[in-house]
Amino acid sequence: MDIPFTTTAIASTDPVVVRRPLRQTAPIVFASPHSGRCYPDELLAASRLDPLSLRRSEDSFVDELFIAAPEYGAPLIAATFPRAWCDANREAWELDQAMFADRLPGWVNTTSARVGAGLGTIARVVASGEAIYRDKLLFIDAEQRIRSCWQPFHDTLEGLIAETQATFGGCLLIDCHSMPTQGHVSRSGVKPADFVLGDAHGTACSPLVTRLVEGVLAAQGFSVRRNDPYAGGYITRHYGRPREGIQALQIEIARDLYMDEARIERLTGFADVQAAVTRLIASLTERLPLP
Repeated sequence: MDIPFTTTAIASTDPVVVRRPLRQTAPIVFASPHSGRCYPDELLAASRLDPLSLRRSEDSFVDELFIAAPEYGAPLIAATFPRAWCDANREAWELDQAMFADRLPGWVNTTSARVGAGLGTIARVVASGEAIYRDKLLFIDAEQRIRSCWQPFHDTLEGLIAETQATFGGCLLIDCHSMPTQGHVSRSGVKPADFVLGDAHGTACSPLVTRLVEGVLAAQGFSVRRNDPYAGGYITRHYGRPREGIQALQIEIARDLYMDEARIERLTGFADVQAAVTRLIASLTERLPLP
């Protein structure tokens, strides 16, 4: 299928890029909140880590794996800001008091499990566990990032979902991510899967949709697990409201299938994984049981 598409971004510094089909023909929105790789000079100067180490938290190249979505009639939204700067897959105000020199407002969520792990909206550590900052931040720093990055991403995503639901009577949100080789072993110690599908244990997405995605991937020879060890983050759980006609499914792709994790470079197998994801996109646009 060959559908012309457009790319919407206000400027190179815009926090969000949306690739839209000229006419949306599928009730699906694809989102890549962690593939942003525009690192502000301010972050590089404040970090105790080198740029390559900072990139360990990225879902590198995931937006490229799903790049065919507009060709099949569905928009693709991607953050341009990196996860180490601001994490769009968190609540807006999940912050760690230990990171800040001043007292955080009382309404800030300082006690979530994500904050405890150092991975709040403003992360304390990269995914490999190394501390990001030399010195403490000020709350105004976090507030500026959240209002200029997190908020525009979610405003845009909410708009795409609302437009899709209004047009088709329902919407499927595919939340696109990648998982590190050392980070996606099953809780029971089972061999790592190629793909992990997170539907918040059936609460964010219809089992029919999850089964469809699982079947398409398994038919291509990939090993697929559900909700183990990733059941879905903030985006999946916040937007997934099946009773209101909005399904949300998180897809985690094993990085070692398509990239060199040490160098943050595409492997020769990248094109094969991209082609497999494109086949998944095509199947969803043809067979999706919505609304």
